[in-house]
Amino acid sequence: MFQISLAQPSDIPVIQNIAYTVWKPTYGEILSEEQSRFMLDWMYSATTLRQSMEGNTVFLLGKAEQTTMGFAAFEPLQGGIVKLHKLYLLPISQGRGYGRLLLDEVAARAVQVGGHYLELNVNRSNSARQFYEKLGFEMAREEDNYIGNGYWMNDYVMRKKLQ
Repeated sequence: MFQISLAQPSDIPVIQNIAYTVWKPTYGEILSEEQSRFMLDWMYSATTLRQSMEGNTVFLLGKAEQTTMGFAAFEPLQGGIVKLHKLYLLPISQGRGYGRLLLDEVAARAVQVGGHYLELNVNRSNSARQFYEKLGFEMAREEDNYIGNGYWMNDYVMRKKLQ
């Protein structure tokens, strides 16, 4: 059974562990070691995660077999858009439908806060694009975002209309 719960600041070490575990298999061949280190330090420091949780970003944890298998983070924006910032699943849990379950929960919560569209960025070289397309997301545009230290995020922005 897969259970989804709201993450608390006390869950930050679990979120960090998942992010660090998932990062190399996901981005190891896409990003340099230096950029990966920069991004992990930037996005997954305890301070950054705490500030996100204290702001408008909602973190959800997905557990199965008494283990946290993944997490999602999303934020309501203006214009009925809810931004999915993160969806990470441990490699041992991929292919079990947990990603879909987490995404369904994000979509349900997005509708509750008045969201009409769920939007996300995915690296243009990341195979996760096919996962999102399978779940009804469509390409909205391409974006190149400077993140500092000489690094760029080269993404597709994908969007799905919510019911």
